[in-house]
Amino acid sequence: MKLQLRIWRQSSPDTPGRMETYALDGVQEHMSFLEMLDLLNERLTLEGKEPVAFDHDCREGICGSCAMMIDGRAHGPRPSTTTCQLHMRSYQDGATITIEPWRAAAFPVVKDLVTDRTAFDRIVEAGGYISVNTGSAPEANLMPVEKHVADEAMDAATCIGCGACVAQCPNGAAQLFTAAKVSHLGLLPQGQPERWHRVEAMVGQMEQEDFGTCSNYAECEAVCPKGISIDFIARMNRDFLRAKVRNQKAG
Repeated sequence: MKLQLRIWRQSSPDTPGRMETYALDGVQEHMSFLEMLDLLNERLTLEGKEPVAFDHDCREGICGSCAMMIDGRAHGPRPSTTTCQLHMRSYQDGATITIEPWRAAAFPVVKDLVTDRTAFDRIVEAGGYISVNTGSAPEANLMPVEKHVADEAMDAATCIGCGACVAQCPNGAAQLFTAAKVSHLGLLPQGQPERWHRVEAMVGQMEQEDFGTCSNYAECEAVCPKGISIDFIARMNRDFLRAKVRNQKAG
C-alpha cells in the first residue's frame, strides 16, 4: 500500500509549525496507525531526517496517549476506536491522510503531534479522588449498590483522558472529561462524603484552565473512543448547582 501523508511538524512550542508531505510505500493493511508511523520514522531516520514525534504507551486503547486528529476527526474515521487501535485496512491504496495534533488552546503543542494535556491532570488533582477514611475494603454484599448505578459509574470510569472530546469540540470544552471523572466517584457510596466539594472543585479548576464552554454540539460524544454519553454532563451540571446552593445555605 502506498500513502501520501500530510503531517504537522513543529519543532517546539515557540516555533511556527507547518504541514509536510511524505510518500510512504510498503504499508501493510494489518498494521496499526502507529505502526505505520513507526515505518515512516524508520525511513526518516535512515535518511538522516528528524522523525515525527507522537505520543504512545500501551497501544491497546487504554492509556489515552495516542492523541491525533486524522483527516479532521479525533482518532480517525472509525467510531469507538483510539488511534493505536485504528488499522490501515481502513484506508485505500494511494490515500492521502492528514495528521495533526489536538487543536485546542488548553492543549498547547509540545512537538509535532505531541500536546501538553496536563490541564486534565490539574482537574483530577482538584477533586478526582476519595480522601476520607472509609475503612478497609468491606465484603461486597455489605454495601448494596443498585445495578443501574454501578453500571453507570463503570460507564463513566471508562474515560481514558485522551482529550478527543476537547479536540473535536468547536469550543474546545472539557465538560465530558470532567463530568466522567466527577460521576464515576459521585455515583458510588464511597464517593458520597465528598460529592459536593468534588464537583465544585473540579468544575472550578476546569473553568480556570483554557477550555471553552459547552454548547451541546455533542461532537465530544461522537468521537469518544469509550462512547461516554453527554448525559454525564447534565448530571454534573445538576450536582454543581446543588453544591452551590448547599454551600450558600451553609454560609
